[in-house]
Amino acid sequence: METGEERVREYRLRTSQKPRPLPAGRWAITQRWNDLLFAHWPLPPASIAALLPPWLEVDTFQGSAWLGVVPFWLDRIKFRGIPAILGARGFPDLNLRTYVRDQHTGTPGVYCFSFDASNLLAIAVARSFYYLPYYWAEMRFEQRTEREFSFYSRRRFAARPVIFKARYRGLGPTQKLAEMRTGTLESFLNDRSCLFSANRAGDPVRAYLHYVPWPLEEAEAEIEHNGLAAAAGLELPNQPPVLHYSRRLAVYIWPAELVHPVLAARPLPVAVAPSALPPG
Repeated sequence: METGEERVREYRLRTSQKPRPLPAGRWAITQRWNDLLFAHWPLPPASIAALLPPWLEVDTFQGSAWLGVVPFWLDRIKFRGIPAILGARGFPDLNLRTYVRDQHTGTPGVYCFSFDASNLLAIAVARSFYYLPYYWAEMRFEQRTEREFSFYSRRRFAARPVIFKARYRGLGPTQKLAEMRTGTLESFLNDRSCLFSANRAGDPVRAYLHYVPWPLEEAEAEIEHNGLAAAAGLELPNQPPVLHYSRRLAVYIWPAELVHPVLAARPLPVAVAPSALPPG
């Protein structure tokens, strides 16, 4: 029987964002992402496709694949049925992502080439149960003004330095971004409800996401260092990125499961994961 808490959860999930079907079953983790910068560059689809698992295909907008760097910090981490865990408090996070479709179902989603975080517990859990490519990094996040931030990350024990350093600011909401119409780049980048990865056997894995809300703003940024793309074997174009900012994002993450139609009914072990993207 559905409890009162579950009824409230369903109401909040369904009414806090534009209507969309929720994944089957119950979410495993909820968390809040804060002060996100989205920096995106267009790339030739072939350069991205060469690095994807064979069961994923590049999703394009206006003929280009898109590579995104997303720094933020997260907090309010809650695991269904588990008391608060020591060491799971707020911490910075950084991911390098692209946008894909599952070849079996055509489901649009996000595929991340790397995640960097400063929290060892979060890294261990995310790698073990969601098969996400997390790395331990020295990280600093500072709020300079109400909407201006600095972010620094240096990957530990890397063969070559992998550094990301930037200052960024949100420029406030606009009607254009608030509407986020279908067919726009913003809709392409953000209308994603699935995070793909691969388990140790190379089998396709997905975790469904639901996020509320996603208030995008225009943004400005000075990116002083960005070694993430090169570390993944990609080269950024010689042009400024497309920039967006989001103040806050409540995220619900479902258990990881196998993607292949024959195996999809066999969910993988559920555990806590500190982060997932998007973006998205």
